[in-house]
Amino acid sequence: MSLIPLLLLADSRLPGGMHAHSGGLEAAVAAGRVYDAESLHAFLLGRLTSVGLTCAAFAAAAALELSSGVVVGEDGFQSREAAALDDEYDARTPSPQQRETSRALGRHLLRAVRAGWPSVLLDAVASLHPDGPHQPIAFGAAAAVAGLDPGATSSAAALASITGPAHAATRLLGLDPDAVTAVLASLAGQVEQVAAAAAKAARGPVEELPAVCAPLLSISAEHRRAREVRLFAS
Repeated sequence: MSLIPLLLLADSRLPGGMHAHSGGLEAAVAAGRVYDAESLHAFLLGRLTSVGLTCAAFAAAAALELSSGVVVGEDGFQSREAAALDDEYDARTPSPQQRETSRALGRHLLRAVRAGWPSVLLDAVASLHPDGPHQPIAFGAAAAVAGLDPGATSSAAALASITGPAHAATRLLGLDPDAVTAVLASLAGQVEQVAAAAAKAARGPVEELPAVCAPLLSISAEHRRAREVRLFAS
C-alpha cells in the first residue's frame, strides 16, 4: 500500500469541501464554549471520540465492502451492503442540517477524488442517493479505489474528523497556527485508538457499527440555521 493516497485523503487541503465547514466549531465559538487552545483541545477530543469514531467506522466498513470492486448491472449499482451503510449512517445522524451537510461533503469528496482515481465505483457510489452518499461512505469508496485497507482508511477518516475544525480555529479565534498544530499533535494517541476501534468494528455486522453521536453538536447545527452571519457552511 502506498502512503501517497493515505496522505492525500487525510490532508485537510484536499478539495473535498471541508474548507467551507467548521464541523460545529463555529457554533461552539459563538456560544463561548471554545475560546483558546485548551478549550479547542477539549472540543476536538470530544468530536473525535464521538462522531469521529462513528465516521471512521463507517468509512472503514465502506472501504472493506467496496475494495473488491463494484457490480453494475441493468438496475445500476448492486451493492446492498453499501446502500445499507448509507442508510445506517443516516439513522445515526439525528440533525437534518447535519445530514444535509454530510451528503454535500460526500458529493464534493467524490468529485475531488475522481481527479486522482477515476473509477466506475465512484460513479456508482454517487448514485446511492439523489443528494449524494454520506461523507463517510464516499470516503470509504475513495479509500477503496486508492487501494487503502480498512485500518488505513479508519486512520485517515479519524484524523480528518478533527483537522478541518482545527484549521477553522485559526480563522474563528485567530489562534497561532503553531498552537493549533500542537493541539493536533497532542491528540495523536487518541486518533490511533479511535482508528483501531473503528477498524475492528468495521468487520462486524452493519447494524452493530458504532452509533456514537454528539447531541450538543446536533442541537447547535439546528440552532445555527437561524444565525444571519455565518463564516462557515456548518
